[in-house]
Amino acid sequence: MAEMAPKAVVMDDQALSRAVTRIAHEIIEHNEGAANIALVGIIRRGETLAIRLADAIEKIEGVRPKLGSLDISFYRDDYMRNVAPVLRGTDINFPIDDINIVLVDDVLYTGRTVRSALNALMDYGRPKTVQLAVMVDRGHRELPIRADYVGKNVPSSHDEDVRVCVDPLDGREAVEIWDVRSESEAGGKR
Repeated sequence: MAEMAPKAVVMDDQALSRAVTRIAHEIIEHNEGAANIALVGIIRRGETLAIRLADAIEKIEGVRPKLGSLDISFYRDDYMRNVAPVLRGTDINFPIDDINIVLVDDVLYTGRTVRSALNALMDYGRPKTVQLAVMVDRGHRELPIRADYVGKNVPSSHDEDVRVCVDPLDGREAVEIWDVRSESEAGGKR
């Protein structure tokens, strides 16, 4: 059997790096610096991207923003369908009241993950603002959610899977489009 391959690579490692740098500049500009912001990455790939954004902001501003990660496993509206959700644990070790939170995720699609993340985040306090940074916005919203910072808009169909691959988790850096039908016919996914 032939090894599955993405149908398209829309961002390579250099494009991902440039997008992180651009988003970091946009966050700094919108918030008039990095003093009163915290980045909270949605576990898993959002957490990795949040760390990269924190590194970029620190390089630009000389100030490292607070950094946390958010596990939304039990906040999802489909968690009852998942027989054994994998818990990784939220790590927000700072008060979020009255600061600007930048919620970070890899792909914005229906908006359901972000809605879950907002519910989870509010259990930790009342931020001044919550902003959303994503590497890819692929459209197809089911909820009224909009990203404030976007690495790339990638129009896609429901028959496609848009994946942000990051080195510590995937062994490569890229944004790929996969054909869902081809994968399911071949008997596997990711």
